[in-house]
Amino acid sequence: MDATSFPAAPGPMSRRVRELDWARTPLGPIAAWPASLRVAVEMMLASHFPSCLFWGPERITLYNDAFKPILGAKPEALGRPFDDVWREAWYSIGPIADRAFTGEATFIEDFPLEIDRNGRLERCYFTFCYSPVRDERGEVVGVLDTVIETTAQRVAEQQLRQLTQTLERQVADRTRDRNRLWNLSPDVMLITRLDMTITAANPALGPVLGWSEKELVGTSSLDLVHSDDLSLAWGASHSLMQGETLRDFDCRMRHKDGSYRWISWSSSPGEGHISAIGRDITQERERAETLRQTEELLRQSQKMEAVGQLTGGLAHDFNNLLAGISGSLELLKLRVSQGRTGELDRYISTARTAAERAATLTHRLLAFSRRQALDPKPTNVNRLVAGMQELISRTMGPMIEVEVLSGPELWTVLVDPNQLESALLNICINARDAMPGGGRLSIGTCNHRLVEPRAGELGLAVGEYLSLCVTDTGTGMPEEVIARVFDPFFTTKPAGQGTGLGLSMVYGFARQSGGAVQIASQPGEGTSLYIHLPRHHGEERIEHHTGSEFAPRAERQATVLVVDDESPLRMLIGEVLRDLGYQVLEAVDGASGLALLDSEQRIDLLLADVGLPGGMSGKEMARLARRLRPELRVLFITGYAQNSLFDNEQLESGMEVLAKPFAIESLASRVKGLLQKSVQPRQRSERQGPSARTG
Repeated sequence: MDATSFPAAPGPMSRRVRELDWARTPLGPIAAWPASLRVAVEMMLASHFPSCLFWGPERITLYNDAFKPILGAKPEALGRPFDDVWREAWYSIGPIADRAFTGEATFIEDFPLEIDRNGRLERCYFTFCYSPVRDERGEVVGVLDTVIETTAQRVAEQQLRQLTQTLERQVADRTRDRNRLWNLSPDVMLITRLDMTITAANPALGPVLGWSEKELVGTSSLDLVHSDDLSLAWGASHSLMQGETLRDFDCRMRHKDGSYRWISWSSSPGEGHISAIGRDITQERERAETLRQTEELLRQSQKMEAVGQLTGGLAHDFNNLLAGISGSLELLKLRVSQGRTGELDRYISTARTAAERAATLTHRLLAFSRRQALDPKPTNVNRLVAGMQELISRTMGPMIEVEVLSGPELWTVLVDPNQLESALLNICINARDAMPGGGRLSIGTCNHRLVEPRAGELGLAVGEYLSLCVTDTGTGMPEEVIARVFDPFFTTKPAGQGTGLGLSMVYGFARQSGGAVQIASQPGEGTSLYIHLPRHHGEERIEHHTGSEFAPRAERQATVLVVDDESPLRMLIGEVLRDLGYQVLEAVDGASGLALLDSEQRIDLLLADVGLPGGMSGKEMARLARRLRPELRVLFITGYAQNSLFDNEQLESGMEVLAKPFAIESLASRVKGLLQKSVQPRQRSERQGPSARTG
């Protein structure tokens, strides 16, 4: 027989017998085994009954799959002497094995043995049979041990006997314990029928609720429940009637003096009655309510402190900016009345600079609150960082070395690239200020998979993220500063040298983009700030700009409907579009704008504020307008975030958002771009009103 096909029985142990190097055992190579051994091994391995075979003068051990649980965690027994495998119990089973090798078969039931199979001696019981195995000459050459462990059965029998012997004593003890508990328990104990009629009550009823057992037996326990809790109590009693157990059901119960106590009930039905235990939690509820009110006062105090800090910072910065704007306008008016027009550009430039700074401050506040208007695009962060490297190096100055470590095969992210550039520049400026004596600034990118618990600590879902890291060798920050570093208007810089909005803007931008910010820092050891942004499965979108400094004019006759309730802004937008060659219609709210859209008037583009008065928002008006004019292009203008105003949904095709405040060039470019997209390849009626589409 081919050694590779023996043994032929199925199962893991057959495979292990084939794979073992038997030449290193007294049995010798498997190919040289005698027929009697082969037959015995095949029979044993094919059996589903726990079996073990020990063979030859050295009593070498073989066993089947069913025998493995009996060995437990013992060292591998295959190929080892039987007396070595069971050496701790050999004093008991050795004589039996010796008799088997003399030809005596043995059958023993529930034989006790002390064996070590799990790292400790344990008492076990086995029913087994030792059967001599003879060779062709009739000589005993091995023993087949068929065995079944009866430990669990014997232990169960012993436990049953012990339980039987002590049952009456335990019943008596428990009866005494029950009576003692019934009489001494500080909790109310009730026995009721299934209809909640009280049949018994323990003495605690008096101290807790003021009633005696005699006064309540025969009445319904529901009669004591506060009217506001009665519907819940009826539901709980119905569950008990259906056989369900009730835990921690809290309700108010009427005291004999007319007041109410909060009682927490645990109840269970059985044999036609309900047993209930009620604990008085009135003081606990009062303490909890007091604690809740105290915490609410603390939260309100913290909120007012934050609001005070926020409004104080806003008032300071905006008052400065408004002073620059209003002062420039007053001087502008004065110089015009004086005929001194040579200085007008300077005042106009001053006012415009202040307005741009106010817009920047507003964007930073909106970023912190996650309400800034974002324009997310699939972005290659490596390319973005490379494009900013020269600007960052100039900003850092000659005493700070800037290095960029770009991760290979970086994933794409869906972010507003302009806001990401602003965030990166803010981080670098903070790092520069932390290195007044110079140092090294490192900007690195890498792909990163966040798992628990780290993802949960950052408030992110488990998944794939791109990490942008900025590390400096500056002064570092203590824990108390790190805890407040993202608070608006919090700054460690001297007065007048920082608004305290830079990192709060970074935090808000990251959160609004679906990511998170992480800081690692220690005093004197520098700071590392990480922006984690979720991976976007899409290609980078590269936009090409013409670089023109002038607002693009209309390329064809087109009509724009401007809907905004702010008269000055509506007037300015109308003037700009008319100057660029567009026909302009104006409306003050959604209803009047929709009336124009439902008319015969040609309208190519709707330009609407998202927040309109009168109960119809710009979003709702655009939705209704698209029903009337399916190919109408829409440009929303807003100072809030696209993802908050549009429920995190992608805008429909032909719709875009422009954030306030905006430059004339930006407005003109958006309008021209949308109108170019609206040109259809098929012939259309010159009049685009509803009647032209239904004819």
